[in-house]
Amino acid sequence: MSEYAFDGYRPGSLAGVVGLHMDYYRDAWGFGIEFETKVALEMAEFLRRMEADRDLFLTAWDGEGRLAGSVTIDISGGGPRGAHLRWFIVSSATRGKGLGKELMSRAIAFCDKRAVPQVWLTTFAGLDAARGLYERHGFKLVTENDEDQWSGGVREQFFIRRKAR
Repeated sequence: MSEYAFDGYRPGSLAGVVGLHMDYYRDAWGFGIEFETKVALEMAEFLRRMEADRDLFLTAWDGEGRLAGSVTIDISGGGPRGAHLRWFIVSSATRGKGLGKELMSRAIAFCDKRAVPQVWLTTFAGLDAARGLYERHGFKLVTENDEDQWSGGVREQFFIRRKAR
């Protein structure tokens, strides 16, 4: 993965990560303003309260300085469920090239180093490549229902990864 520079927040990261989400979810799922504003508002709130020594906002940049992907681990705001894995995305130009696996591996290593007992995420049915990646990193599907917090006509899924003992 030497072709990417891994970093935290850089000016423009918030807009860039929201843009990566919209590029994918608009084209693949028809998501619009409800989804975009949800991602932007929640991520902005996270970045304002983030504890740099406790939470992870990981970005990956290509050799030309373009945002290629991102993942977040929200420990300080994850609540009683544990750490919340959020906003995992890679650009269309990097999909299928191993960046997602690298981002996920770094996020899980971050949790394991901090002895986080449980990591959780919400997603939706139909994101098969992402689901496979989650499962290879120890996540298990706990529930699936008709709740649609993304306003895209999808079935919500809830995954948990418990730390190996």
